[in-house]
Amino acid sequence: MNFPVELKYTKDHEWVKIDGDIATIGVTDFAQKELGDIVYVEVETLGETLEAGEVFGTVEAVKTVSDLFMPVTGEILELNDELESSPELVNDAPYTEGWMVKVKLTGPLPADLLDAAAYKELIGE
Repeated sequence: MNFPVELKYTKDHEWVKIDGDIATIGVTDFAQKELGDIVYVEVETLGETLEAGEVFGTVEAVKTVSDLFMPVTGEILELNDELESSPELVNDAPYTEGWMVKVKLTGPLPADLLDAAAYKELIGE
């Protein structure tokens, strides 16, 4: 499995890429493998400011539906519209074309974000 070192990770299996005050968020390679074939991504929180830990959407796979948790505090600025017609991008390219939302950070980064090594340890890699 792939865990880019420039990203931060959560215990809920989301990844965060920080670029200035903008965070791009998606689910990890581990999460997409555990979920299986993703058939739908739903995010109805565009324009909302959410606290870290709040649910920002759901991802639906063939076998299950899982909540998506905000890894940071911020306002959801943008959704990945490509996922509406091609949700399989989350499976095919979870760290690139399969990103889910872009967020304007409005608070400090949570102290519990993990680096790649700590995330690998969490999932037993």
